[in-house]
Amino acid sequence: MKKRILFWFLFAFFVYTGFLYLYLFLFKSGELPAQFIGSAADPATFLGKDRLELVEEYAPIRDFLFFLGFPLEWGIYLLLLFTDIGQRFETWTEKIARSKLIRCLVFTFLVTFCGFILLFPYRYAKYYFSKEYGISQQTFGSWLKEGFIDHLLNWGILFVVALIVIYTMEKYQRTFWFRTWLFLIPLALLAFYLQPVLIEPLYNEVYPLENKELENKIISLASKSGVPTERVFEVNMSDKTNAINAYVTGIGTNSRIVLWDTMLERLDEDEILFITAHEIGHYVEKHIYLGLFGYIIASLLMFYTISAIYRWIVGEFGETLDIRRERSFRSFLMLLLIFSILTFATSPAVNAISRYQEMRADRYAIELTENRDAAVSAFQQLAKAGLSQVNPPVLVKWFRYTHPTMLERIHFVQTYKLNEAGDYGR
Repeated sequence: MKKRILFWFLFAFFVYTGFLYLYLFLFKSGELPAQFIGSAADPATFLGKDRLELVEEYAPIRDFLFFLGFPLEWGIYLLLLFTDIGQRFETWTEKIARSKLIRCLVFTFLVTFCGFILLFPYRYAKYYFSKEYGISQQTFGSWLKEGFIDHLLNWGILFVVALIVIYTMEKYQRTFWFRTWLFLIPLALLAFYLQPVLIEPLYNEVYPLENKELENKIISLASKSGVPTERVFEVNMSDKTNAINAYVTGIGTNSRIVLWDTMLERLDEDEILFITAHEIGHYVEKHIYLGLFGYIIASLLMFYTISAIYRWIVGEFGETLDIRRERSFRSFLMLLLIFSILTFATSPAVNAISRYQEMRADRYAIELTENRDAAVSAFQQLAKAGLSQVNPPVLVKWFRYTHPTMLERIHFVQTYKLNEAGDYGR
């Protein structure tokens, strides 16, 4: 049965890949609606012919690689589960040490290292095309260094999760999913709190905004909204990318607004203030805390669903698939596989919620700045710098887009009536 599962997975993968190629490269399902041709949302009006050609070439490649990532990850889990590799990993760990902690440390390292090696060509392809089309400015050495940091962080996270899952399986058995959730939620919240001061510096140089005149205007804008912001930060991204971005991060005393230096270099002051007002909107509408609350509830449902599916698989096919011990490391691999599949399946719903919050933040920004022209030009510059499709294919929007499309955002700020009551009213 193991060989049959691997065969059907490979068959499904090739069918899936063929569908993606047809959908993204041939069907051209993301054409601009006729009523927007010639408008401010029409990329032909602000990108220029050469840039527009780059978007049309690069966007399907980027989307194609994105959609390949999930099944490639599933393939690694299946390879470890249904070949001798996973069994050998588990046998080696048992020979190396009696301590479960050491065995867990070794096993998770082997799993993450295996993924690092097998997915290296895929990750390099993403880097190569990003570099080829002028998005990435990162040197190969810098990119490789970040890959090693990712690997070490993933190893650490997987080790902690595996240790908790194996422990709760042994001690609580049928309610292990709930106990795991109780253990992991405080750790996740702590990681989110510490991310700006511990994780971010591993990748990027973050420092207080150097343009003090602009900082004062941003602080004034934040004060007008009741947001206690004493300092605004900028991050050095120009050595890595030509894209433009800003974000809010952290909770409590570590919360902050961070602007990419690429944005500060390429956008005018009004455009920067609009984008900053958008980030302030996230604060005012408490999207970070709502997101954390939603994550806590969703993760509980996710853990329960994973447990139910896992028990069904073990009950029906445990002997055939050679997964007899619930507390084995290979059982943990099965849980990871189920988690990855469910994450992909639920991403359209998660993204839809995120897009709604982003539209709310756009609405707040236009209310706060009352500058439609700056909003439109800022969105145009974002699309230009990132080679973004203004109106992507619907599947790309569902699975990839955490923000509304540029067509939706530009149309919204142009047609929104200031102080309008309704869904976006304060």
